[in-house]
Amino acid sequence: MNSFNLTAVGNLSNDPELAAKGDTTYTKFCLVGNDYAGKDEQGNAREIVTTLWFVAFDALGESIAKNVRKGDQLFIEARIRSNNWTDKEGELHFDHSFIVQSFRFGAPGKTKREELARRAERELDETETEI
Repeated sequence: MNSFNLTAVGNLSNDPELAAKGDTTYTKFCLVGNDYAGKDEQGNAREIVTTLWFVAFDALGESIAKNVRKGDQLFIEARIRSNNWTDKEGELHFDHSFIVQSFRFGAPGKTKREELARRAERELDETETEI
């Protein structure tokens, strides 16, 4: 049973990192979200930035690494895994991992939009050459 699940919407802070350990492939990536945080003394809106690291395994991670770039928006469904450990000095540390269960593509970021524009130009050039 997955006691805690998370739904997150954000933009990638950098390109995803695809890696392998043994027979398992995984992709690490960081989502950034901006939230309203009240107004400052001059009455201007303030934002607070939140970043969360996620990991996606096997085919799911490979799909993210292949198709997503810095700035792209993702909708993530993840489960939360507790990572508690004791260091060499005997101090207990608490942390969490966010394991991707599913995702959906959102709005493309600047890098993806530029890639799509270049691809459209090449296809247009090829079409004109054929005519």
